[in-house]
Amino acid sequence: MKAPSKAFTLIELLVVLAILGLLTALTVPAIQSVMRRSQQTASMSNLRQLVAANLTYAVENGHFAPADDQWNTGRWHGQRNSPAEPFDPARGFLAEHLGKSGRVKRCPLFRDQLTGSRSFEDGTGGYGYNSSYIGGRPGRGYGPDGRRIAARPSEIVHPRTVMFASSGYATGDTIQEYAYIEPPFWDFGDGPVPFRPSPTTHFRFGGRAAVGWVDGSVTLEKNRPQAMGHNPHGGDASRQQLGWFGPDEQNGYWNPGRSIDRD
Repeated sequence: MKAPSKAFTLIELLVVLAILGLLTALTVPAIQSVMRRSQQTASMSNLRQLVAANLTYAVENGHFAPADDQWNTGRWHGQRNSPAEPFDPARGFLAEHLGKSGRVKRCPLFRDQLTGSRSFEDGTGGYGYNSSYIGGRPGRGYGPDGRRIAARPSEIVHPRTVMFASSGYATGDTIQEYAYIEPPFWDFGDGPVPFRPSPTTHFRFGGRAAVGWVDGSVTLEKNRPQAMGHNPHGGDASRQQLGWFGPDEQNGYWNPGRSIDRD
């Protein structure tokens, strides 16, 4: 008598394939979610280190790190010999407090979203500095050394003042690196004016931005939809998940001397 076949029937194979497909459909989103959470955790850790580095800089120098210099060659995140060259992250104003690799400034999630062959501000890694009120002060300009005059810790009225945050800049249909997080309104020394810059805070963490505050804490903040300022490079800030968070009055969480506190 012929022994019965041990091979799978067509129906059994189809059932197995269906089960495998279902397991894959369930597993892949879970893996992606774990990866996103891991990237988010790494990015928030980077921000904590950036804030800690700037606080250390302030203790040693009596003021926070300058956002830039008047020659467009020095930044908090890097240095270059001429405006035509890329920034070297090992020579920025905060470099000695961040390590020569500059890896702390590379957001793993932003790296996957970065588009274009050259970034607007190479070397920031997806983080921007509050250059309007921390790395500089409205109306104060640059010092004798050519560096922007930064705020002193004693000038910080509210610990709930943003120092660094996830950032980006919309150019055309792409998003690129950008060194600063622009406040809701420009301020040239006499208080916020009634028109907005193009926003550069990037809400890439499920519609939230990672924010490092002057008190050393790091949080995720929701995007607050607002009218976008003019972008001279033709970028669509809203499409690229750029915007602002918190209140507008007195430039909200950007301004360490604001007269409101809505925490």
